[in-house]
Amino acid sequence: MLTREDLLEIKELQGGCEEEGGFNLKLNFDMLENRIGKQKKDLFHYEDGKLVGFLGIYGFGDKVEICGMVHPDYRRRGIFSELMERGLLESEKRYPTILLNAPTKSQSAKQFLKRVPCAFSIAEYQMKWQETQLSEDPTVTLRPSISPEDWEAEIQLDFLGFGINEEAARAFNQTIRETSGDERFIIEAEGKTAGKIRVSESNGEAWIYGFAIFPELQGKGIGRKALSNVVIREHQKGLPIFLEVEAKNANALRLYESCGFRSYHSQDYYLYEK
Repeated sequence: MLTREDLLEIKELQGGCEEEGGFNLKLNFDMLENRIGKQKKDLFHYEDGKLVGFLGIYGFGDKVEICGMVHPDYRRRGIFSELMERGLLESEKRYPTILLNAPTKSQSAKQFLKRVPCAFSIAEYQMKWQETQLSEDPTVTLRPSISPEDWEAEIQLDFLGFGINEEAARAFNQTIRETSGDERFIIEAEGKTAGKIRVSESNGEAWIYGFAIFPELQGKGIGRKALSNVVIREHQKGLPIFLEVEAKNANALRLYESCGFRSYHSQDYYLYEK
């Protein structure tokens, strides 16, 4: 488990790297704040008592994402290479798929990845909601996910919506339930389960994750109504609202844009070739 001091040091290092590079790093603080177990998921490098290098390992079902950073004043000393080597060794023990995450605008990351056996996989947009007139629709409702039936629906939606196999989906959802304070909702339309959505409120921000509608119910406006209801709810709390979407998911991108979300940063993912 990371301490409050650990998190503050990571945030301070992140701020220095982002200010110098003009990009946003994806460090998944909702996951960092809820680390459990003895697995080595976070790697640190200190110089004279100061944190100058960090690498995080983030498991999502049967795949893992790796993202890290080194302070600009301490680069070209092999620090990140050493962190990456350790991170890959840890990840290869448990995950069949390893994705290396780099901000699209980070030239130093792209230069480093040229020396790593990997290939570009996907791009992901980070989007922020810009105030737009939305209305709640009572025909689509949200309720907490609490029953065994809800659990099974979430598993199926992860498989159908994100291609996560059932075993990995169960493990991932179990971890979320045990370690995260996120709110998990079941989306209902006409009294029946239509989809799911998860909301994380942390550091004065609201992030939307795991949003999926059953394929046979897509195209009926259910997703837009559900998303609008969530956005209205979080906006009333005074929170800025964010989400992430793969660039190739054109339907989801259009849906989010129609509700007022706009891209402000992007992340590139590279598939590590073992």
